[in-house]
Amino acid sequence: MNISTAADSGQLDHQACYQALRRRDSRFDGRFYTGVTTTGIFCRPSCPARTPKSSNIKFFHHAAAASEAGYRPCRRCRPELAPSSPEWNRRADLAGKALQLIDQGDLDRLSVKQVAAKLGVSERHLRRELQTAIGVGPHQLARTRRLTTARILLDQTSLPITDIAFASGFSSIRQFNDAFKETFDSPPSLLRSQPSQRGGEAPNEIVLTFTSRGESQWGELFSFFRARAIPGLEAVGPAAPLVPSDLGEPDISTFQRGVPGGWIELSGDNAGITLRCSLDKLDRVADLVYLVRRVTDIDTDLQPVTEHLAKDPLLADRLQSNLVPRLPGAFDRFEVAIRAIIGQQVSVAGARTTLGKLIALVDNQHDRPTVPNLRPGFPTADEIATTSLDNLGVPSRRRTTVGALAVEVAEGRIDLSPASDADRTYQQLLDLPGIGPWTAGYIAMRALNNPNGWPADDLVLKKSLGLSTKELEQRSMRWQPWRGYAALLAWRTSKLDQSKKGATK
Repeated sequence: MNISTAADSGQLDHQACYQALRRRDSRFDGRFYTGVTTTGIFCRPSCPARTPKSSNIKFFHHAAAASEAGYRPCRRCRPELAPSSPEWNRRADLAGKALQLIDQGDLDRLSVKQVAAKLGVSERHLRRELQTAIGVGPHQLARTRRLTTARILLDQTSLPITDIAFASGFSSIRQFNDAFKETFDSPPSLLRSQPSQRGGEAPNEIVLTFTSRGESQWGELFSFFRARAIPGLEAVGPAAPLVPSDLGEPDISTFQRGVPGGWIELSGDNAGITLRCSLDKLDRVADLVYLVRRVTDIDTDLQPVTEHLAKDPLLADRLQSNLVPRLPGAFDRFEVAIRAIIGQQVSVAGARTTLGKLIALVDNQHDRPTVPNLRPGFPTADEIATTSLDNLGVPSRRRTTVGALAVEVAEGRIDLSPASDADRTYQQLLDLPGIGPWTAGYIAMRALNNPNGWPADDLVLKKSLGLSTKELEQRSMRWQPWRGYAALLAWRTSKLDQSKKGATK
């Protein structure tokens, strides 16, 4: 069902939205919100309350727009905690890029004018575009992000109210309380109806759970991360050993990774993803919420993607009534780009070993102290650009490519952030010596969040599907706009040993 009457008009199809509401269709939770004019309450489409008359309803693209129009969140269906809409993360227009920057916390650190400058427009133009597309301005979107984080922390942790305020990005307790009173018509203390059942967190340690849209498919995602875990930075397994855990063994797997200021642990089950983290600063939590949702692809409904790809008999046989895998996102976009270069025409295990060597070279040459357990993140572009790679153990051409990309990113000529022009970035990558369509396509698929990103001329795909380079490119046109998911599906079902030379990274 297409709920938008026009992608560039910011309008929602009232009749289509109302039909989804009558069915209480949870697939549309987060994709639009329902404001009831007779009560002043807004809900998600799946709210179990009695469906109001169509004439008493207004529909909104975003929870911030409903709040700005004077509606309060329903305390029954909790619309402010609905899954995010993945469509905004995939939109290449100005509003989509701006919303991604706001969701990742840019307005907690920058002014609206500075965010607009990152997008190459004036502050006035940015405000106008967001108002047209979403119905609300940048400050309201940022406030909704902070309130959503606060509601999650109120529900799922025993943190003091003061800590929650600053962890969510509010600059003062008064601002925090005023925002809650205006939005929820209640102080935050009353919304914490009972003490958190979590309890027992160590100082600065937080445990949060996120519900997935549709079926989980975490086994595939964690297998992908397990095969590519860089020693010293990441660990994946039934019980990853690097950080003691009192959560018990997860149903599927755990993934641990060092991040700036601490570490995170992800585990998955049929309900969704659990994040466990320890951070030196609680104000990093809001950024992690956005990061985890993007990395795990948790907001995507895999059913329509699967149905689309199943129309091709070549892929239908591989689905066997299963859903496509979730598309692994990037904890660090620059890191994924380096992974793609290092992984050219070598095994997954070989690439992982080389990446470990790269981190060691950076740390040794920059006199970084040895980090117990987990390194706090992948090296920055500036660190790699100023590191000699002579002892990396890869061909000189590949060392040159790694260094060249690091310089371009460090000096701002190549932008891998949500503010970038995806087509321009793709072409800039191709212009670098040593980067071809496969590498650029892989970077687009994972680092630039493009579900249509395509690792052209992939050896495993060609052998697995029995197609030539030309035939594979032509056939992939049928799979748009989900070619990235098609590639993951073909890799997963390939009968080739993907640890052999030529396997994807």
